[in-house]
Amino acid sequence: MKKRIAFIIALLLPLLAQAAQDGIPQIVPAPRKMEMGKGSFNMKGVSINCDPAIDHRALRAIRLLADRLTLASGKLSEVASPVGLHRTMEKGKLKGLYFIQDKDIVAEGYRLSVTPQAAVVRASDFSGFFYALQTIRQMLPVAVYANKPSHAERWRIPCCEIEDAPRFGYRGLLLDCCRHFFSIDEVKKVIDVMAMFKLNRLHWHLTEDQGWRIEIDKYPKLTEIGAFRDYTIIKRDLNSNDGIRHGGYYTKEQIRDIVAYAQDRGITIIPEVDMPGHMVAALASYPELGCAGSQPQPYKVLCCWGVSKQVLNVGKESTMKFLEDVCDEVADLFPGEYFNIGGDECPRDEWKTDPDCQAKIKELGLVSDEKASAEARLQNYVTARMQKFLATKGKKIIGWDEILEGELAEGATVMSWRGTKGGIEAASKGFDVIMSPNTYCYIDHCQSEDLESEPYCISTKPSRAVTLTKLYHYEPYDGFPESDRHHILGVQANLWTEFIGTNEYLEYMLLPRLMAMSEVQWCAPANKDYARFLKSLEQHELSILDLLGYNYRMPDELKK
Repeated sequence: MKKRIAFIIALLLPLLAQAAQDGIPQIVPAPRKMEMGKGSFNMKGVSINCDPAIDHRALRAIRLLADRLTLASGKLSEVASPVGLHRTMEKGKLKGLYFIQDKDIVAEGYRLSVTPQAAVVRASDFSGFFYALQTIRQMLPVAVYANKPSHAERWRIPCCEIEDAPRFGYRGLLLDCCRHFFSIDEVKKVIDVMAMFKLNRLHWHLTEDQGWRIEIDKYPKLTEIGAFRDYTIIKRDLNSNDGIRHGGYYTKEQIRDIVAYAQDRGITIIPEVDMPGHMVAALASYPELGCAGSQPQPYKVLCCWGVSKQVLNVGKESTMKFLEDVCDEVADLFPGEYFNIGGDECPRDEWKTDPDCQAKIKELGLVSDEKASAEARLQNYVTARMQKFLATKGKKIIGWDEILEGELAEGATVMSWRGTKGGIEAASKGFDVIMSPNTYCYIDHCQSEDLESEPYCISTKPSRAVTLTKLYHYEPYDGFPESDRHHILGVQANLWTEFIGTNEYLEYMLLPRLMAMSEVQWCAPANKDYARFLKSLEQHELSILDLLGYNYRMPDELKK
């Protein structure tokens, strides 16, 4: 009897799977609008027709989907850009998959119409076509993500009408490769999963007290010395030593490769050169950049965590020239419009006694008042000068919310990390804002309030945990008056790596919280549904991660 039941179940499973396939598709982030039709469209061996007006990047992405379908289904899917395609569209007798340039579609948006005879994608730019492709891939069997044939699947997508576009134009992730260094392959793996879930900005943290990670031709010691530390403390024990020299850096050629790789996946990389604090690796490489009387001497790449009181001597013109030279070389590697100059956690104690800094304060006429100290205004000078310099490179600056202290020049963008207060203040003053409050968006924090049940991380209190549900329910507009909300460019998750030293742990902390963040960034509140999101993870997205070899934390709600 048991054998008979097992046999019946085995027969029913493919039918149940196909029923789910022809039902409401599991898509993360959820589309803005989706109406289901009847039936499904066969993608096996599909003829793909592309508008000749589509740009080469979109065409390359479409061909990649065709190659995936061909490999997975075992039947050739061909891509063509036929003359007279628009006349064919006007006649309405369509058969196959179509990609049509449509200037009326909003930037990054797309429309997808699927009938039993044809599927038509319309978009106005590369990003729109790319995101439509991600949606189509999620509608297909999971095997489309594999690098091997899976001929047993029925390669169909359900009939539907989708109109989709993101809520926010900036949908970011910070990756810290300074506290721990990660290989090119792992960085690409992070980019791949970002692209899958429609994030479009990688904030790459490349300079720190614990390691300098980017090649600078004019200052070779930054990577010869600054890219390596002698050891790393164990957890938070300042007297401990793991005995392992740690480090590495990215050559300019590797940077260019990563930038191009990201561009092909709709992602712009924003470099960060943190200044004037968090510069101990630079000081260890070029001690002459430091302040008089700085202790301890000589400088050494930090092997512990926390905020160092050692900062750049910004009173010297040679230090400012160093910053301009570095930013000049870095800016040339990254074609995006933004450049992050950090500005966070900069102790100003050394400036109070350094003769060069005090002379510069006097020269600039900086004074202390109820709003800011003279030393805080000295940091404003650094911010304004770098903003002006980077403008000559075609860049706008982003800085952490500390750059609001004192005076901030028009055109800067503030990244609000110390809760939401900084973002609210910045928007009220007319500055654009990226919301990244550590209470919701810091995914180096523990994923459970039961800290003992999780790998060691930066969280020391249960209240600091950033659980999947807490992150998912973050609303970026909270606390902002309606009149200031247009200043919110978007939202960013930050993955700092003080206690994250392996690829497996990096992915564990990233996933599936990155998918929750993607819905915060992409979906209007009315389109968010945590129960639907969890169901989608369970039935589809986690299977994709399994197939692609990502490590992730199983959501508590889905644990058996």
